[in-house]
Amino acid sequence: MEQNEPERLSPAQLAAMRRSLTSGRAALTRRSLLRASAGGALVAGGLGALTGCGIPAAGKTQGGVSAEDHSAKEKTVNFSNWTEYIDIDDSGKRHPTLEAFTKRTGITVKYTEDINDNNEFFAKIKPQLAAGQDTGRDIIVLTDWLAGRLIRLGWAQKLDPSNLPHAFANLSDQFRSPDWDPGRAYSYPWQGISTVIAYNKKALDGAEVKSVSDMLDNPKLKGRVGFLTEMRDTIGMTLLDMGKDPAKFTDDDYDAAIARLQKAVDSQQIRRFTGNDYTSDLTKGDFAACIAWAGDVVQLKADSPDVDFMIPDSGYLTSSDNMLIPNKARHKTNAERLMDYYYEPGPAAELAAYINYVTPVEATKVRPYLAKIDQSAADNPLIIPDQSMAAKSRAFRSLSQKEETAYEAKFAKLTGA
Repeated sequence: MEQNEPERLSPAQLAAMRRSLTSGRAALTRRSLLRASAGGALVAGGLGALTGCGIPAAGKTQGGVSAEDHSAKEKTVNFSNWTEYIDIDDSGKRHPTLEAFTKRTGITVKYTEDINDNNEFFAKIKPQLAAGQDTGRDIIVLTDWLAGRLIRLGWAQKLDPSNLPHAFANLSDQFRSPDWDPGRAYSYPWQGISTVIAYNKKALDGAEVKSVSDMLDNPKLKGRVGFLTEMRDTIGMTLLDMGKDPAKFTDDDYDAAIARLQKAVDSQQIRRFTGNDYTSDLTKGDFAACIAWAGDVVQLKADSPDVDFMIPDSGYLTSSDNMLIPNKARHKTNAERLMDYYYEPGPAAELAAYINYVTPVEATKVRPYLAKIDQSAADNPLIIPDQSMAAKSRAFRSLSQKEETAYEAKFAKLTGA
């Protein structure tokens, strides 16, 4: 277990967090590219607190510590999630799937959108978890690398399979056994996040983009190529293009990817590294091609006929945001019932139709339900990957604290962060 974490984030990790808060995953507009994110407000508050105080060291733990389960007497569940990451009705105030769950089970869901960045949220809950205290939350949603850290620290409860029959039966194969939680003993995905190549057909002006190599080497695209400020996405896609598996790469492989990108920076092939703001460059044609998140591309394609995407033959990255039950949660059984509910094809389809991310429910089971809501969404491989696309999906491996510190420092130098 990860018992001896440094008390402070390294400068490179703080820089990565700033990027995420202002323009990266934390700033992703979960449903509409026109909606504002709450991330910016946290730069002065949450990040400032982290910089000044550091994060408390991890306490000793025996792992998976539960409190007395009050689910039978207290018909409630406390659910913390990212902003704009669930279905809402036309009024913008109600969550139809949660209301249907409550109507069926009698369990009231206290739904809170208090996650804007993985590191910021980890700093918020870590003191309580390290002290063996209840966080006040029964379900939290964390990106795969941080979900893995909580599991290693022993701060997530092992799930009871008997309460998760739909999740066990309906989980898509590509999400079944990540290296940080083999067999999904502690977590189930909320949604998947695919990293692809997006392009503007008009801006390409006849040039072809079928790979990261085309982006890095084609002189016709000089100064009109974008990569992401999120290290795992940019390096992962570059590693794949180099014939390396992001799940198994070495330090030398990482350095080779950095060198390849640095060459493109020096030659001004790469226009800039961006967060979510690549959407504007792409639609305007300032970017002919860029590394992009599929959830954005779905919306961009709907709004702009010039925008499209492609999956390189070398593959693409898929990460996931995952539901976990933290130690000392009071309503474990209720939490598991809610987690399982979202693996029923009906609720899973409603969620996918609204937020347009990759559904973790097996395609043949969710597609008929999604087709009844939105046929175009059911046919969209960025929401339900087809068999050939799913076969090209790869994951970025878990990093040790030492690796993450070193890799982020090298990436920050590359991007000028």
